[in-house]
Amino acid sequence: MRNTFRILVKSPKFLIGFFILGIILIFVFIYPLMNRNDPLEMVGTCFEEPTSEYVLGTDNFGRDVLLELAYGARNSLYIGLIAGLVATFIGLVLGIASGYIGGLMDNIIITITNIFIVIPSFIVLILISVSISSRSSIIIAVIIALTSWPWTARAVRSQTLSLRNREHVNIAKISGYTTLKIMVLEIFPYIASYIMMAFILQISSGILSEAAISILGLGPLNTITLGIMMNWAMLFEAPAAGAWWAFIPPTILIAIIVSSLFFMNTGMDEIFNPKIRS
Repeated sequence: MRNTFRILVKSPKFLIGFFILGIILIFVFIYPLMNRNDPLEMVGTCFEEPTSEYVLGTDNFGRDVLLELAYGARNSLYIGLIAGLVATFIGLVLGIASGYIGGLMDNIIITITNIFIVIPSFIVLILISVSISSRSSIIIAVIIALTSWPWTARAVRSQTLSLRNREHVNIAKISGYTTLKIMVLEIFPYIASYIMMAFILQISSGILSEAAISILGLGPLNTITLGIMMNWAMLFEAPAAGAWWAFIPPTILIAIIVSSLFFMNTGMDEIFNPKIRS
C-alpha cells in the first residue's frame, strides 16, 4: 500500500486532486468544530447578504449558509462513499464471477447487466425514490448504488477474461485451488488498481446522482446535502431574489469535489494503465 502511494504521488494530476479533496475534507470536518451552532438554527432573516459574521449570508430560512455548506458537503461525500462502496462491491463480485466462471453464470449476469444498462438508471432512481416514504442518507446511497453498478461489472468482467487463462491462474488450478480462492487470490490482486479507479468514479457518480434527485425533492429527508441546499434555493426562488450565495456555493463545491476525484482517477489511470504509461 505504501509503495502504491509512493508511485501515485509521482502523478501531478493525482496530487492536484488529492490536495483539493484534502482541503475540502478539512473544511467539512474542522469548520463545524469551530462553529458549533446547529446548521438548522435560524440566525437571521430570509436571504441576508454576506457579512463579516455570516460570510455566505443566510438562506431562505435565515440559516447560516457557510455552516450548511460544511454539513451538506460532508453528507454528500458520505452518500457518495456508501454508494461507491456498494456499487463497486456488486460490480466486482458479479464481474469476476462472470468473467472467470463463464458459461451459464456468465450468460445470466450479462443479461441482468444489459437490462440495467438499457433502462435509464436516472429514471429508475427517481421511480424508486418516489415509491419509498422513509429516505435516509443510507437508503438513498444504496438506491444509487443499485442503479450504477452495471458498468463496473462489465469492465471487471473484461479484465477478468484477460486474466483467467494466465499462467499463474493455471498453476493455481493444478494446485487444487477452489474457484473462490482463485478469484480472490489470483484474479483480484491483478485488478485491484483498476477497482480503485472504478471506486473513485462511483463516488463522484453517487454525489452527482444524489444532487440530481435532491434538486427534484427526492433526496434524503431530515438532513442537509449540497443537492438539498440547491433544492431549497430553487423552491424559494433564490435566483429571482438575487440571492446568489444560496445556490452558487453548493453548485461550485459539487463541481470542485467531482473534479478533484476526476483528477485523482486520471492520475491513477496514467500510472497503472500500461497503454497510457508506455
